[in-house]
Amino acid sequence: MKKTAVIVELDGNAVKSTAFGACSAIQGNDTYAFCVTPDAAPVAAELQKYGIKHVVSLSAPGVQLDDCPEACAAALAAALKHYGIVDCIAVNSPWGRDLMARVAAICNAALVTDCLSIDVAARKVTKSHFSGKAAAAFSLPGEIALYTLRPNVIEAVEAPVQAAVESFSPETVGAVNITIAKRIKAEKQEVDLTEASVIVSGGRAMGAAENFAMLRALADKLGAAVGASRAAVDSGYASHSMQVGQTGKVVSPILYIACGISGAVQHFAGMKTSKVIVAINKDPDAPIFEKCDYGVVGDIFQVVPELTKNL
Repeated sequence: MKKTAVIVELDGNAVKSTAFGACSAIQGNDTYAFCVTPDAAPVAAELQKYGIKHVVSLSAPGVQLDDCPEACAAALAAALKHYGIVDCIAVNSPWGRDLMARVAAICNAALVTDCLSIDVAARKVTKSHFSGKAAAAFSLPGEIALYTLRPNVIEAVEAPVQAAVESFSPETVGAVNITIAKRIKAEKQEVDLTEASVIVSGGRAMGAAENFAMLRALADKLGAAVGASRAAVDSGYASHSMQVGQTGKVVSPILYIACGISGAVQHFAGMKTSKVIVAINKDPDAPIFEKCDYGVVGDIFQVVPELTKNL
């Protein structure tokens, strides 16, 4: 039975929910979950529900791995070799992409990022190209194959097992050339955009930053996150952390509600894998209506408050 692993991104002492889809992708193998924390025991109960048999705390002597991407990658590469891992998945978050690229360089391993599907047994993946206009299939060669998985594209399926909690710390992680001087936290909304199962997004038609309060009211009713198009961000109506699209965050919620968004290909590339897309736009010829599952031709300043009221 081949050894496969996921790299688990934590939010404090909890597993980010998008990791469970990655866990489901490796079920049926000898499965490992590597957590960048001195003690992974608190999250083992969550991970074993999704087929993880070994939960490993990853640390390094004299180095805080959270503060040093070089050391974190070196520690993970050493762990893959130590445990004999042949396939390893991380969620395609900014942290996951950065880490796996570094690990691929250290291990001289094949890496495909932002996968829409992963067949670990066959080492075959599909990946979006040309702003979502095409999908390419890849086969990964070599002793170790690395993947990053687009959040929410693989459904998390429970397959309970009993997990053993272990720890791993390499003897050395080499020279440390990068240090964190200061951390500046972005405004944090209650629901993480990449983790959200429902997203309400606004475009340039929102007209002003204060009008996003209307979307937040709708989002509160749905337990949703609030996103924005690049046009809205460039206009100063929303922060870059809220941007959905090719140059922002790639999301795959169950429900995506686009409010006053025209549907440019760059935005569509970031949310096309949403299960259901609802568009609200007063322009009946807006491109978004060719791509959505349900469309409302109307003024967002009338439709959204009415929708919120009825919910």
